[in-house]
Amino acid sequence: MSQVICVENLKREFVSKKGLFKKEIKIVKAVDGISFDVERGEIFGLLGQNGAGKTTTIKMLTTLLAPTSGKCEVFGYKSFGEENHIRSRINFIFGGELGVYKRLSARDNLRYFANLYLIPQKEQNERIEQILKLVDLADRADDLVETYSKGMIQRLQIARGLINDPEILFMDEPTIGLDPVGARMLRDIIRRLKNEGKTVLLTTHNLAEVEELCDRLVIINKGRVIAEGTPESIKGNYNSLEDSYVEIVKGVSA
Repeated sequence: MSQVICVENLKREFVSKKGLFKKEIKIVKAVDGISFDVERGEIFGLLGQNGAGKTTTIKMLTTLLAPTSGKCEVFGYKSFGEENHIRSRINFIFGGELGVYKRLSARDNLRYFANLYLIPQKEQNERIEQILKLVDLADRADDLVETYSKGMIQRLQIARGLINDPEILFMDEPTIGLDPVGARMLRDIIRRLKNEGKTVLLTTHNLAEVEELCDRLVIINKGRVIAEGTPESIKGNYNSLEDSYVEIVKGVSA
């Protein structure tokens, strides 16, 4: 395997103004010097509580947000300044129901995004059919998305994220709001993507999901990495990853 993501001492600060006349300036350290790397073909997890810095980190890696300082590279290119070398080779999937057009059919959604990526018409039809089968939406491909369940919409989001055949797929809370059947189907799809050689970077609150899917992970708390390794190494002598996670966070907060 080869390294496809490299993060070293990465920081992102936001400036907020407080007080009656907004004259008091406060610096918020959303990401405060984190470091990790991701190898090609891995399922890599970013684990942490709300506000830990997971989504901010993903936004920097996907070229949507400039770092304040530190190293943030994808495929050896800077995510800010060399983003044109990165964007066609990655894609990003949101949690919830954002990212697709509900008044279009699944097929028309995928055709629209294929056009944005300048995929030749001849390739589009074949690729769309393959992806619809992968996410088990082929039989509902021409129905409007507004008639879909949450699980179906999330599977369509994965299809949208695969339309450009990305080498790395970033997923931010992909199973949020899904019932157990829908979440299980999504996990099966993620495993299939790994078997096809894709790299997946995943943020989640679901510890069982991390334990089941991830090859390696980092735990982030208040913008800093507080643990890293395989799920087994982080779990250590605890009965579950959840028990270990709670104790690690409690130890940092104490």
